[in-house]
Amino acid sequence: MGGVLRRVLVKVSGEALGPRGLVAESITTLAGEIRAAADAGSEIGVVLGGGNLLRARDLDLPSVRRPVLDRMGMLATVVNALALAETLQSQGRAAVVLTATSMPGVAEPFRMERARELLSAGSVVLLAGGTGHPFFTTDTAAALRALEIGADALLKATKVDGVYSADPVANPDAVRYDSLGYDDVLRMRLSVMDLTAITLCRENRLPIRVFDMGVPGNLRRVVRGEAVGTLVGGDHVR
Repeated sequence: MGGVLRRVLVKVSGEALGPRGLVAESITTLAGEIRAAADAGSEIGVVLGGGNLLRARDLDLPSVRRPVLDRMGMLATVVNALALAETLQSQGRAAVVLTATSMPGVAEPFRMERARELLSAGSVVLLAGGTGHPFFTTDTAAALRALEIGADALLKATKVDGVYSADPVANPDAVRYDSLGYDDVLRMRLSVMDLTAITLCRENRLPIRVFDMGVPGNLRRVVRGEAVGTLVGGDHVR
């Protein structure tokens, strides 16, 4: 993945905006990292999780059906995207929120052509609301949106420095991989992304870079083509 990546989709967990709720310092730091990567010459799309605000699977609401719980989680991602977009704009970088579900007066609905147009014009595009359908994770939404916008790579921002054979916190003997094939991830059941997301990337030969977002400058290094973290499916870079 040498050279500056022309266009990327960054998948970021909701916890990057605060462990619980929204934390101004965390949002400012994340916005700064994204702005620096955009300044390096890469067009940036972002899919945010919503776990800092709401984890539907942890709610004790037996009377609420799973599809409704999932939609509640999608709304949380919109809140996060709005906060990040405002912060990016305050730092001088144009940012636009597009949502999978129409929300007049809140954000524009997602359209593939509109997202590509905004990216080409230099805006950071925050793609919120998941896929717009229940039963799909934000990992799957990230893979889908990456393909729709024509990204050169899907960047999975995490709290660890790559993909390991086991949880490195629980198992000090866990091995970190520099690179993996899609089938390796599926066969070893490694915690990269969910099965649907990995399968989408494999079928469309979209490389995935897993890296530690907590290290300042890492996102910029990744978009500049540096070998940071773990590369999945790198032999298929377009």
